[in-house]
Amino acid sequence: MLSRPLRIGLSPEQVVVRLAAYARKHDLAQPAAVCGEWFGSRAVVAPFLDVRATPFPGPVGEAPGAGVGGGWFGYLGYDSADPSGRRGALPASAWGWADHVLRWDADGTCRFEVLEGGRDPDVLWSTVERALAVPASLTWSASPLRRPSGHEQAVKACVHEIEAGELFQANVCARFVGGFDGEPAALFAEGVRRLAPRRAAYLAGDWGAVVSLSPELFLARHGRRVRSSPIKGTLPRRGPEHDRNADLLRRSAKDVAENVMITDLVRNDLGRVCRVGSVVVPELLAVHPAPGVWHLASTVEGELADGVTDAGLLAAAFPPGSVTGAPKIRALDLIAELEPRARGVYTGAVGVVSPSAGLELNVAIRTFEIHDGTIELGVGGGITADSAGAAEWQECLDKADPLEQLLATPPG
Repeated sequence: MLSRPLRIGLSPEQVVVRLAAYARKHDLAQPAAVCGEWFGSRAVVAPFLDVRATPFPGPVGEAPGAGVGGGWFGYLGYDSADPSGRRGALPASAWGWADHVLRWDADGTCRFEVLEGGRDPDVLWSTVERALAVPASLTWSASPLRRPSGHEQAVKACVHEIEAGELFQANVCARFVGGFDGEPAALFAEGVRRLAPRRAAYLAGDWGAVVSLSPELFLARHGRRVRSSPIKGTLPRRGPEHDRNADLLRRSAKDVAENVMITDLVRNDLGRVCRVGSVVVPELLAVHPAPGVWHLASTVEGELADGVTDAGLLAAAFPPGSVTGAPKIRALDLIAELEPRARGVYTGAVGVVSPSAGLELNVAIRTFEIHDGTIELGVGGGITADSAGAAEWQECLDKADPLEQLLATPPG
């Protein structure tokens, strides 16, 4: 893999905007990007990536090394596992192959990386360099998101199923919908700048765009080591008056129960494909800040058994446990019964599969889906026997609030 340090004087967000503007002007494919904490880097951007509706890619032929170099950028939507067969407006799965990327090290150094066997690096860089040389200002406009009714009733029905012994926990979600005009890349760049999400990702194609401002890691596979960090448990965080909620969250019996149940589910998922005795929980019930809320997060790690591929790992772990429930199969069926609309990309996974760096996928929460002048946002939470409909709906609003504020205040 070729890796060349650069001095471009631009942030990853600025690079995404300039590439997107250049692509629009010259009828090229849009960039793809992951920002926050990915592969030990601040950001990885794939210029002009043709992302198409296609199933999860097969083995990429590993060539481990420093950096990322390229690979498959894409998403696997929740719809691909919905037992009801419902589909949202976007494809159930979409991926694009990148043979070169811009990658920002943790210290901020930007590198131009090209996979071996790819196209001429000098030719590739000349196009990127031309695009980055042109200042760009992109924006958007959007109508307020319409909030659905019926969520509290769905929570009540879920609690009834839990009390009947059908399951221990389920994640019940709602869809907010509005109008959108402008550049999704601008929304992504501004969201990264303002909210600093740990696991942000951007993808676009003829089918629409995904702007994921997620705080949650679904899966990271480096070599044979695999890690998942489920988030479960939430309290508001909008100012100093909510600082004490970090401690309250850790002592909340309901939130702790939510997290421990899902952590155990993730242990079971990884245990199906990991070497016996290798699955451990190095972090349990850690409190992390996220835009507008405090979260409880745990981490589960293991070593994949011989012969297990990325597709096999996903078959065992997808959809993520934190956005489904326990037992997972019953939770999937109940979600299909209680939620009136397909989830789409929401609560699926977005990320990168690289022959050099491995696999990293977020959980597609805090994620906008944009298509045909429409923007959709899914929000939800874990329901246990102690859940109350009004409190669960307020949790949805707490999670949506920073994203609704972002959508309502475009730059310029």
